[in-house]
Amino acid sequence: MSTDANRPEPSRPTPASGQRRLPIIDAVRAAALLAMASYHTLWDLGYLRLTAENYALTPAGHRAAEAIAGTFLTLVGVGLVLMNGHGVRVRPTLTRLARIGGAALLVTAGTWLAFPDAYVFFGILHCIAVASVLGLPFLFLPLPVTMLAAAAIFAAPLWLHAPVLDAPILFFLGLGTGTPRTNDYVPLFPWFGFVLTGIFVGRLGLPRLRRSSLGAWAPRTTLGRAATFAGRHSLVVYLVHQPVLLGLLTGLVTLTGPNPHAGLRAFRADYVRICTRTGGELPLCRIAARCTSEALLKEDLFREDGRPFSAPERLRAQALSQGCYGAIEAASRAPR
Repeated sequence: MSTDANRPEPSRPTPASGQRRLPIIDAVRAAALLAMASYHTLWDLGYLRLTAENYALTPAGHRAAEAIAGTFLTLVGVGLVLMNGHGVRVRPTLTRLARIGGAALLVTAGTWLAFPDAYVFFGILHCIAVASVLGLPFLFLPLPVTMLAAAAIFAAPLWLHAPVLDAPILFFLGLGTGTPRTNDYVPLFPWFGFVLTGIFVGRLGLPRLRRSSLGAWAPRTTLGRAATFAGRHSLVVYLVHQPVLLGLLTGLVTLTGPNPHAGLRAFRADYVRICTRTGGELPLCRIAARCTSEALLKEDLFREDGRPFSAPERLRAQALSQGCYGAIEAASRAPR
């Protein structure tokens, strides 16, 4: 999400075939920003219990998040070609790196304060900062070398694991046997592979793009100009959009209250897990979980918002649970 990845240096003349900014690239980056903001809205709705569950954490939500991150990182590779494809421009490169690195530290500090048990220590901005340095040599290596390196980095997490790589200081590699608890985790393996893919695509495709009608496109509508503006300032948009979304949705949940069914699926899954662990039969546990959750909802005893039970409420909730399972077990054993 580099904001100056293809901005020409003002003090240097722009080569005819080189560093001219391409509005279409900014527009594509803006589309990725919109997808990212949509995903974060979905996450915020679930986090604030405005939806029945956090759909961003479902398998489909995870796939969407991965696709969005992969798109951004591929665009980072394309941007590196646009900025440095004719030779590394030291001052703009260092300025850009300082901006992204500083923003990454800001994200770490902010999430440590807001989510201390799951703060972001190596998210997408951290990955972009490191990958922007590691990717520079590949701007000038033969294209097959870049593509082979990308393939190796994509494949590494599938076969390379070692307990020593579970050390917290090595979490940024992504080659440990577990996944650390964090709200945004974009380790170098496999994600640096997307940056190398973007470098490959940029070196191969940008000359053709510049000669095409798509490369000559310029925004003429308000929507087009807004999109290219957002694409040019994607780092600022990234930093600002989530606090704004959380603020607006927090205000909404204050007015409306949480969704009464928020956490229901997780409650039923936990119920079934505990029920089977203590000797219950799986089919009966599933029916009892639904029965219990519906009974708790009916008596306003369903607690997924952190409110503590009073002693009488706790006894009543336990009685409802035991009553559900007992009635279902008795019915299952009754002669037909």
